[in-house]
Amino acid sequence: MNPGLIAFLLILSCLLNGCQGHASGLVSSPSDPNRNWVLTWNDEFSGPSGSSPDATKWVVESGGNGWGNEELESYTPRLENLRLENGNLVIEAAKEEFTGSDGVKRRYSSGRLKTQGRFSQTYGRFEARLRIPSGQGVWPAFWLLGDDFPTAGWPACGEIDVMENVDVEKSMIHGSLHGPGYSGSQSLTSGYTLPHGRFSDDFHVFAVEWEPQVVRFYVDGELYATRAPADLPKGARWVYDHPFFLILNLAVGGKFPRSPDRSDDFPQRMLVDYVRVYSRR
Repeated sequence: MNPGLIAFLLILSCLLNGCQGHASGLVSSPSDPNRNWVLTWNDEFSGPSGSSPDATKWVVESGGNGWGNEELESYTPRLENLRLENGNLVIEAAKEEFTGSDGVKRRYSSGRLKTQGRFSQTYGRFEARLRIPSGQGVWPAFWLLGDDFPTAGWPACGEIDVMENVDVEKSMIHGSLHGPGYSGSQSLTSGYTLPHGRFSDDFHVFAVEWEPQVVRFYVDGELYATRAPADLPKGARWVYDHPFFLILNLAVGGKFPRSPDRSDDFPQRMLVDYVRVYSRR
């Protein structure tokens, strides 16, 4: 079939099915359009510049308790740390003395969002187009957490890290699974290194395709890792069979990245163009 006709039919189908998106009015397909994904949830961050994230989609988390990772920041709901700007979500980490509502004083502030109680899904394609910050000691992440976290606890609830970056050069990201018997430094982790440049130079699309008994990890449409129950340590449980919610955050310091070494590296920003979730048609 003529490629131009194929493109026309795809656009017509999207319009008839009420797709949403940025300037074109369309939401782009996942990297493999033949896999029959249908959009089930998204945020294009197209609200007015200077406004807060959509409270019907996101819960803003606050506090400076280290978040289980000995992080150095206090997360806040302030516009200084979380805001929409020119069609992007900005999560900004600043070097400042800040005492949160929990009474904990920290030398950095930043932002953290989750969809817990707003949206969760079992299986599907979860993707975000992000530009990560460049400074040492900042720890950007896009990840999923089992929504039975309040009762089962971590890591029994399961965790899927779609993207996290802790290296100084910003040329490598990691995708990981955390579960009972394979968490923290013992998680199932795979890395992806850019052939040229750094992830902080531009936007990139990070995604997982999560289906029964398998999770696949992608960068810019390129599959770089596949995980299945056979990869687990002997006797460990595969816990990726129930709904998970989404989290976006920008940590400072902690157990995994090096600590910041230059005050003039701040502020640092993670920009989020969109987050989209698909399920099988």
